[in-house]
Amino acid sequence: MDLRAELLKSIWYAFTALDVEKSGKVSKSQLKVLSHNLYTVLCIPHDPVALEEHFRDDDDGPVSSQGYMPYLNKYILDKVEEGAFVKENFDELCWTLTAKKNYKPDRNGNSVVSHRDAFKLWCLFNFLSEDKYPLVMVPDEVEYLLKKICTAMNVELNSCELDDYLSQEPQGQGGLTVWQFLDMVNSGRVLRGIEQEAVSMAVEEVYQEVIEDGYLWKKGQLRRNWSERWFTLKPSALSYYMSEERKEKKGSIALDKHCCVEVLPDRDGKRCMFCVKTSSRTYEMSASDTRQRQEWTLAIQTAIRLQAEGKKSLHKDLKQKRREQREQREQRKAAKEEETQRLKQLQEEKERKLQELELLKEAQRQAEILLQEEEQRRRQQHEEMQRTLEIQLREAEEARASMQAEMVLKEAEAERQRKRIVELEEMQERLQEALQQEVKARQDEEAVRYAQARLLAEEEEKLKQLMKLKEEQEEYIIKTQLEKQVLKQEMENKNKCLEEAQKQLEEVRVNRQRVDQDVMAAQKKLRQASTNVKHWNVQMNRLMHPIRPGDKRTNVSGGGFSGYQPPLPRQDSSFK
Repeated sequence: MDLRAELLKSIWYAFTALDVEKSGKVSKSQLKVLSHNLYTVLCIPHDPVALEEHFRDDDDGPVSSQGYMPYLNKYILDKVEEGAFVKENFDELCWTLTAKKNYKPDRNGNSVVSHRDAFKLWCLFNFLSEDKYPLVMVPDEVEYLLKKICTAMNVELNSCELDDYLSQEPQGQGGLTVWQFLDMVNSGRVLRGIEQEAVSMAVEEVYQEVIEDGYLWKKGQLRRNWSERWFTLKPSALSYYMSEERKEKKGSIALDKHCCVEVLPDRDGKRCMFCVKTSSRTYEMSASDTRQRQEWTLAIQTAIRLQAEGKKSLHKDLKQKRREQREQREQRKAAKEEETQRLKQLQEEKERKLQELELLKEAQRQAEILLQEEEQRRRQQHEEMQRTLEIQLREAEEARASMQAEMVLKEAEAERQRKRIVELEEMQERLQEALQQEVKARQDEEAVRYAQARLLAEEEEKLKQLMKLKEEQEEYIIKTQLEKQVLKQEMENKNKCLEEAQKQLEEVRVNRQRVDQDVMAAQKKLRQASTNVKHWNVQMNRLMHPIRPGDKRTNVSGGGFSGYQPPLPRQDSSFK
């Protein structure tokens, strides 16, 4: 933390104290007075022209903190020189402005700390607060400061009371404001049963330790006498003044890596002595007690080390380290929370995936059950259809056998008719017309029988295709377990083909019935022809003379039955 940042913290309190309406803006007259006082305490030459020019009343309205910052940086902070002013006076100015409005001690005088101690705690708070506005001090720094105060009083901090207070007190921006901190100290919850004087001494000791200044006895170089001086320690120099007001600077000891600190034995009536050795001179000093000497020697040695490392303050360095440790803890905590959240999300995702997997397994089981039921139903339908087809085939076989038996009978009847025709050769001319009709009927019957044979062949081919479809369907049923979706589509196609085959089979049956009707018509014609033949036989018997035994057959003129052999009718191969 550089000097500008330290000064800005105190000026921020002064600015907010002047903001009575809490609107973030302050009147120009108040800012003019504040700027004049800052010029005075920071020992900066006054620039009344710039002051009047910047805060002239030619425009309306107050000025916000952002509007005041350009003037503050240009005419005040840029001109500040470290060591040219007493910072305590500057802090007291800002404290006076802000305490009137915000600090509310116990009116009955029961406050744990005095007004002066409250100012020092305010300075310590500013030193340990975070570098962001509004200024707050994180709980770790609060505990650190209270432990330092309790250690100075040789008591132990009541951490439980502190944790209870921090848990009950609303914390803005992740920490306590200075007024919450002072109220906590004045309430006595964390410093219960300790007298105000002890607390005041402890606060003074911690203040002097952190601010790094205090009274020491110094031995002069020329006159060799001992004088009490107010020392202020910085990493680059150990300065000493006539008094703690630091109005008259008596000298400065430059510190570098070649300097060292040594403890000296008591002599010349002085005790708790030590010296600071530089490359050009040795400075002898005396502390009030052994503890103060140990603190000063340790602080000077630390300042020499920090100077060699390019750092500015031990407590600032420690504060930075604590801040880095807090950031590391927060990062580890955030990383742990992030990892926990990620693991939780992964666990939830895993559980969700398991649930989805269980649902998928259940759906798969249901689908398999439905598919098995569908396959069983299709198998039963296929078996029933196969039984129906077998029954129809047996009926067709029986019908064909019956038709063949009928054909045999008809062939026998035709044979008898041929015998009669042989006996009635002489009647052939008369019977030619009847015979031609019979031949035509036979030709029609032959055509019908040829069509019937063709239909039977087609029926056999269809039966073969049906059996082939049956075999393919059985193969597809076996492959169903591997290709369920494909099988369903193919089964539908095969069912369509089977339905078409059934339709074709029905068409064959219709054609067969039509052929049967044609056969019946041909048989009817054949019976009619046979009736005609019988009729002509009766007519011929009437015309024939009875033949006596022993008589010879004589030729009849004009007639002619003797020696005539009528041709045998052509035997149809389809009747065999």
